[in-house]
Amino acid sequence: MNKTAIRNFAIWARNKLIADVSYKAGLMGLTKEGIADALPQSTSDVEFYDIGTAEPYSIHNGEIKQRKSLVELIRQKEKDSDYATAYTSVIEEVAYTWFNRLIAVRFMEVNDYMPAHIRVLSSETGKLEPDIVTTPFDAELDLTDSEKQQIIQLKNDNKLDECFRMLFIKQCNALHELLPRLFENTKDYTELLLNVSFVDQEGVVYHLVHDIEEDDFNIEKGGQVEIIGWLYQYYNSELKDETFALLKNNVKVTKERIPSATQLFTPDWIVRYMVENSLGRLWIEGHPNDSLKVGWKYYLDEAEQEEKVKSQLDEIRKEYAELTPEDIKIIDPCMGSGHILVYAFDVLMQIYESAGYTQRDAARSILENNIFGLDIDERAAQLAYFAVLMKARQYNRRILNDCVKCNVFAIRESNGIDKSILDSLGDAKHIGEKLIDAFIDAKEYGSILNIEFTEEDFVILEQQLDVIKRKSSYENMFEALNSEIIVNKIVPLLYQAKLLQMSYDVVITNPPYLASGNMSPKLLTYVKDNYEEEKGDLLTVFVDKCIRMSKKKRYLAFMTSYTWMYIATFEKFRAKLLDNSTIESLVQPEYHAFFESANVPICSFVLGNYAIGEKGTYIKLSDFYGADIQAEKYLEAIGQTDCNYKYYCDTDSFKSIPGIPIAFWVSSGVLEAFKSESVYDYSISDGQNKTANNDRFLRLSWEVSNAKIGKGRSYIFYAKGGAYRKWYGNLNYVVDWTDEARFHYRKDNSARIIPEYLWYEPGITWTLLSSAETGFRLLPEDATFDMTGSSIFLKDVNDLMEIMALLNSPVAQYILKVLSSTMAYQIHEIRKVPYKRDEIKKNNRIGRLVGECIDYSKQDWDSFETSWDFKKHPLI
Repeated sequence: MNKTAIRNFAIWARNKLIADVSYKAGLMGLTKEGIADALPQSTSDVEFYDIGTAEPYSIHNGEIKQRKSLVELIRQKEKDSDYATAYTSVIEEVAYTWFNRLIAVRFMEVNDYMPAHIRVLSSETGKLEPDIVTTPFDAELDLTDSEKQQIIQLKNDNKLDECFRMLFIKQCNALHELLPRLFENTKDYTELLLNVSFVDQEGVVYHLVHDIEEDDFNIEKGGQVEIIGWLYQYYNSELKDETFALLKNNVKVTKERIPSATQLFTPDWIVRYMVENSLGRLWIEGHPNDSLKVGWKYYLDEAEQEEKVKSQLDEIRKEYAELTPEDIKIIDPCMGSGHILVYAFDVLMQIYESAGYTQRDAARSILENNIFGLDIDERAAQLAYFAVLMKARQYNRRILNDCVKCNVFAIRESNGIDKSILDSLGDAKHIGEKLIDAFIDAKEYGSILNIEFTEEDFVILEQQLDVIKRKSSYENMFEALNSEIIVNKIVPLLYQAKLLQMSYDVVITNPPYLASGNMSPKLLTYVKDNYEEEKGDLLTVFVDKCIRMSKKKRYLAFMTSYTWMYIATFEKFRAKLLDNSTIESLVQPEYHAFFESANVPICSFVLGNYAIGEKGTYIKLSDFYGADIQAEKYLEAIGQTDCNYKYYCDTDSFKSIPGIPIAFWVSSGVLEAFKSESVYDYSISDGQNKTANNDRFLRLSWEVSNAKIGKGRSYIFYAKGGAYRKWYGNLNYVVDWTDEARFHYRKDNSARIIPEYLWYEPGITWTLLSSAETGFRLLPEDATFDMTGSSIFLKDVNDLMEIMALLNSPVAQYILKVLSSTMAYQIHEIRKVPYKRDEIKKNNRIGRLVGECIDYSKQDWDSFETSWDFKKHPLI
């Protein structure tokens, strides 16, 4: 699969489609600047618009109605924003709608899935003219006599592009019968704004057919439905960059931008790891089948367990043995374009076949009983719906004609639904009102919404809705209109409520990653109110929600950022997670594990929704650079019994480490060390200094007279971190320490000064941010510090040398990597380093050796002209 070609096409196609749609809208007087009125010479059959050309642009009959619906939609969206934003939103919606349809048609024609087996965008023979234009009447389209005559006339007049556009729309309408949620009837404004050409070599159709290898779409020649997901991700890539640029300007992520800000396509091997070790594991543990397991090359065998744990697992697996293939319910609650669900379909098919089902029967059952999906992005949901159905079509040629329900949906909002329409629901009216209330602004929250309905509520509402659906006559027009709105608006809300309240055997997802500081006010408030321990990031909120959606003693699988494993913000989340579930396995790839993205700190893991002290398997790939090698090294680890980057540990091990980091590579000796005292017991930390105006109060040491620097003088040294250095140095700055300056530090709300009892006390300082290790240095008596030069003081100054020796040792550097995997060496992490004071104090040489190291380091520091104590270069 040539991802570079796919990426280039998708990004270009988005801009091209937006430009083409905008151009067509402009011809009808709709621009970003405003909406033009029809010219006075317009009639009920034809409207004219001044577009700045010699002749006005005209639209006729049905086009007038389509334009009116387009204007109404822009005006409706304008209520929630401004005109320009509403216009842009509608143009982009139309562009991606046609992008999705073009991609779908291309996939179907290449795989010969079109109903009449006639190519629509290309030709079997490789000629430029699509086969549907060459032989339009073989396409089995529902053409009227007048339309047939029109096609003949257009071909005779060599107006092949007009003929192609007409046939393409007719084909899309025909596909509405098979794929109604992707190919809605185009007799609306989307048809009005369609501007496609097969002749134009700078057009989207030409580039789609010629830029992307046909084999990338062809399943029989190695192509995958996966290409749909890659096209979707790349289509959004510019929008994602734009969203992150706005974040840098402190613009919060709105619900419209959440997909572009958070969508990250899951690599295929990680999808296979997640699905095989959750869905596959659930089946295999209840229905042992070596031949089935051999086909799952990313499946991890269970770690060796203690006898007590084995007996508990045996009891759990008795429940698994009672499951039939139809019983297993799997959901991806933020499914994106459906990559995970598509591979889950393959695994489910293998499970069904092992149980004796035909592929045809299994495909139908999987759609009806097994696979569920939700997403806030309508674009993604359309593609996921298409991808899942194409996977089903791969196994059952008639599946599209059988009208089998596909249970993947975009979450809908109830905003704007008038509750007065619910009168015809009778006794179920209050349930309908509750349903509307539950989904106001639903796209802000997506699947993390907590829905509270009883089974009785659902039954009562469904019964009343069935009565309305079956009703054939109405007392008046308003009753008929209200009934139509109820069916179109309330039924989807009911179904998504049921999906959110169902319990699932397997939950697998790549949730959005969005720090709380970047959330919109509505989302942030909801998260704080409903997910107290998880509120630091949307990813941890989703993990908790998924656990709530999971049945007890079942499996969940995730791909997430690995920040939750270490950072103090998520300590409560980790504690809750480990108390209630088991990490069955976890894979930690290297930062550059994606071809397209650098510095993406991810992990993928499988949870058991139970806590019995089971050992999990952990594979650390962070030492292997680049995307190409990640899956290869994972497979090597599976095949080796003694692998130096594969680890086994139970969740209780993490609880013995301060902060509960998921530090699975830690040795038993280090775990034991954490049970002792720590630097915290012998040190003091009481904030740091902050001038609030460094330009005013800070100077480089050579900018100030020597007579003004030192204890009791106008300036003292100021540690601000700096380059990697141990023992002594990085004291380039001095800070104003006059009475006037200190008064400012105390009174200015933006400033801060450490308590007076710490003034002129020796301490230990280090550089807060470092991409590798950090060095610990003496903070002299005539120095203080700020946040970037973090510092601690000792309760007993006699411990200073030993603690500095410990912190500068390889042991402490190893431990600090356990306590935090970020580039910031925080004070609270430094103070958690184990410190066996009595044992260390037995070695009298430590203090003397540290003193010598400080002296040597000071001599080195003073050999540079930037040192305040510089006298002369040592070589002179």
